[in-house]
Parts: sequence; structure tokens; C-alpha cells
Amino acid sequence: MSITLLPEDIDRIIQMAWEDRTPFEAIEVQFGLKEKDVIELMRKEMRRSSFEMWRERMKGKSTKHRALREASVERFRCTRQRSITLNKISKR
Repeated sequence: MSITLLPEDIDRIIQMAWEDRTPFEAIEVQFGLKEKDVIELMRKEMRRSSFEMWRERMKGKSTKHRALREASVERFRCTRQRSITLNKISKR
């Protein structure tokens, strides 16, 4: 990964990666990171236990990949999602 990211960008990427309804394609559009880059970033920025919990959670999530989603899901963001300013996820 050769893209230089600001700390607030890293926080937002981590936040988006944890969200069930935000596909990896949305992260790629906004930040230019492919799924493998997001995984690398998550591994680097999070504690090992938090990273492993996230990876286990992402297994089988059809909502994390636009191609696997139902046609009725058209948005990146859930209408019930709050605007969060700080990342509450444990980082190193």
C-alpha cells in the first residue's frame, strides 16, 4: 500500500470496514484502497484480537461486496447510521 493517509482518513476507513453495510468498493471509491489494502491497514492499525474478531465477522458477509448484495441494497450507508466523529475501535 503506497497511499499516504491522514490519521482521520485511517479512522474513517476502520469505521467503514467495521460497518456491515459498507462495501469494500465504497472504501475504494473514497480512498483508493482495494480490499487487500484495507485488510493490511486493519492488521497494522488494530490490536491482533480486534483484527481477528473483524476478520471472523467479515467472513460470509455478502453486504461487504457489492457483487454479492441483493439488488434492493443500493446505498453505502444505512439510514439509521449515526454520524460518528471519533473511532471507538481499539487500535494499537
